[in-house]
Amino acid sequence: MRGSATVPEPARGGRRVRTTAGALAAAALLLPLLGAAPSAAGPAAPPAPDGLQRAFAAAAAEYQVPQSVLLGVSYLQSRWDTHGGAPSVTGGYGPMHLTDARTALAGASHHAEGAEDPRGDDARGPLQAREADVPAGSELPARLTTLPRAAELTGLSPAALRTDPAANVEGGAALLAAAQRELGEPLSEDPADWYGAVARFSGADDSATAAAYADDVYAVIRAGERRTTDAGQRVTLAARPGVAPDTAQLAHTGLRAASAAGTECPASVSCEWVPAPYEEFGDGDYGNHDLGNRPASQRIRYIVVHDTEGTWNGVLNMVQDPTYVSWNYTLRSTDGHIAQHVKAKDVAWHAGNWYLNANSVGLEHEGFLADPDAWYTEAMYRSSARLVKYLARTYDIPLDRQHILGHDNVPGPTASTVPGMHTDPGPYWDWRHYFQLLGRPVTPTAGKKAQLVTIRPDYDTNRPVYTGCETVGVPCAAHGSSEVRLYTDHDVNAPLVKDVGLGTAPTTGVNDLSSRVSTGQQFAVAGRWGDWTAIWYLGQKAWFHDPKEDPAAVPASGRLITPRAGLDSVPVYGRAYPEKAAYPADVPAQAVSPLPYTLPKGQRYVVGDEVPGEYYYAVTFDEASHRVVRGQDRYYEIQYGHRIAYVRAADVTLTTAR
Repeated sequence: MRGSATVPEPARGGRRVRTTAGALAAAALLLPLLGAAPSAAGPAAPPAPDGLQRAFAAAAAEYQVPQSVLLGVSYLQSRWDTHGGAPSVTGGYGPMHLTDARTALAGASHHAEGAEDPRGDDARGPLQAREADVPAGSELPARLTTLPRAAELTGLSPAALRTDPAANVEGGAALLAAAQRELGEPLSEDPADWYGAVARFSGADDSATAAAYADDVYAVIRAGERRTTDAGQRVTLAARPGVAPDTAQLAHTGLRAASAAGTECPASVSCEWVPAPYEEFGDGDYGNHDLGNRPASQRIRYIVVHDTEGTWNGVLNMVQDPTYVSWNYTLRSTDGHIAQHVKAKDVAWHAGNWYLNANSVGLEHEGFLADPDAWYTEAMYRSSARLVKYLARTYDIPLDRQHILGHDNVPGPTASTVPGMHTDPGPYWDWRHYFQLLGRPVTPTAGKKAQLVTIRPDYDTNRPVYTGCETVGVPCAAHGSSEVRLYTDHDVNAPLVKDVGLGTAPTTGVNDLSSRVSTGQQFAVAGRWGDWTAIWYLGQKAWFHDPKEDPAAVPASGRLITPRAGLDSVPVYGRAYPEKAAYPADVPAQAVSPLPYTLPKGQRYVVGDEVPGEYYYAVTFDEASHRVVRGQDRYYEIQYGHRIAYVRAADVTLTTAR
C-alpha cells in the first residue's frame, strides 16, 4: 500500500543488478529464453573494412536475393554487428542472427556469481523465471534452429556459420531464397516481391509480429542505412525510397492471426492484452495497481523505460500476481512483441516513486543491463519507439529526455530511498539510436559558446570502463555506451564526482550512477578548459572530456533556473507534492520532504517542465475514496544529476538561454 500519512512511501525498487538466478535463467530458458555474455575474444575481423559489404554482395548474387533485402534483414537482425561471436538471447549468431539454440545452450555456462550489488537486494525481488531444461532429444521450434537449416542449404559447417561473418551472411541469403521458393514466389530482382519471405524470416508464429518485422525491414530499405559495425566493418545500404512491398503475400505465409483486442497500441506493432490483476488479498491490502481516470484527472507527463532483469515468461507471471508490482507494457527481446498489462488511465506501480507513478506510463523491456548485445535487439528498440511515439502523440508527452526517462533517471521520493533506486536500463541502452527512431534525433540547437549542452557521445566509440557486469571489481567487456563519466577536475586522474545522497565513494561500477550523465540530458555549462567541459551537477562543478574531434556533447538552448536573489541555496525534491493547506480534511497531508541535496546560489540547472503540486490519494481498494489533490505551489522539473529532481518555482529565478 502506498501513500499513507504515517508510513513512508516505499521506493518499490532497489538497484537491479544481474543476479545469479537471473543470469542462469538467461542460459537455461528457451521461450524465448537463451543468453550468453559477449565474448571478449571473437573471430578475427576481415582484413579489409569493406569485407562484410562484399560478403553481402556475393551472397545476394549467389542466391538471387536482392542485396537491399539481404542488407535490410541483417540490419534489423543485428545492425550488421557480430557481437564477437556470442549468441543472442535466442541463440542467434552473426550479422544474420542465425539461431542454433542447442549449441548456445550447451555453451552458456557463465553466470553472475559475485556480480556487483552496491545497494543491496532489489526491493521488487529478483525477477526469477521458471527454469526449463531442454532434453537432449527434444525438438526445438524452427525459429531456434535456423542455423542448422542454413548449414543444410549451403553445405557450410555450423561452426563456420556461427563464427565467420561472410558464411553467416551466405546462410541468411540461402534461408531467404528458400522461404521465397516455399511461398511459390520467383527469385525476383525487385525487393518489393520479397515481403512474404522477409516476414517468414522473422521466425514469428503470428502474422502481426511477422508483419511488424517485415514493415521495419522495408522501412530500413526505403530510408537506407550506413554504419561502422562492432568489428570495424563499413556497411552501406543505399536508400530505395520508392520500394512498395507486396504486403498481400502475408496471407500466404500460413501464420496464425493474433488478437490485439483490448490493447492501447499503435497498429504498426504486435500487441496483446495480458491484464495485471486489481484484487484484494486480505487485511485491506490489494494489488497490483490503482484504478484512475487519466488523463482527465491528471496529465500523463512521463514515459519510463525499464529493463526487466528477467526473462519473458517469468516477468509475465509476476505482473499477473496481485501481490507483486505492475507496469503498463512489457516488450519481448526477440521480436519486439508487446504485452499490455495496465490501461493508461490507471496507475501502475513501476517507478519506485509514487509521484512519478501517478504521472507516467512504464515500459519494461526484456533483458539484462549487463548483456546488451544479447537482449537489446533492434526489433525491440523499433517496437518500443513506435509505442512511445504513439503514447506521446496520444497524451501530448514531449519527446525529450526530460519526459522520456530511464528508470535510472527517476529520483528517490525521500532521502532514505535515494540509495535504493534502480539503475536500469543502464549505460548500454542506446539513447541516441532510440531518439533517432523516435524521429527526434539529438542535435545542436545553439552556437558553439552556448550556456547549455546536450550530452551526445558517439555510442559505438564511446567506451568508458565499467566494472561488475559479471564479478565485483572486474572490468566489463569493452562496449559502446550512452553515458559520459564526470570528474572533479579536468583530468582523467582526478577523483570522480560524488553523489552525497548515496553516502558511498563513487566507483566505475556498472550500477553506480554517481558520476555519469546520459545521452539527451541537458546541463548548464560551468566552465571550459581545453578539451574539457564543466557542468553544474548535484550542486557541484563536474568535468567531462569533450574534445572537438570527438565531442561528448552538443550546444543547446533552453530554460534555466537559479536560486532567487537573497537565497544562498534552495532545497531539491524528489516529488512535487502540494502544500499542506491544499489537502481536504479526509486526505492526510503528505510531507514535502527535501532530498539530501541543495541548489547553491550561482549555479544553474536546465528546466524540463513546470508542474503543479499534485498528489494522487489512492490507498484503498474502493476507488470511491481516490482523490487528486492539487495545490497552489508550482514546481520546476530540472536535470539535477543523473536523475531528475524538482524545485519550488517560488524559490528560483527562471531565465532563457539561446
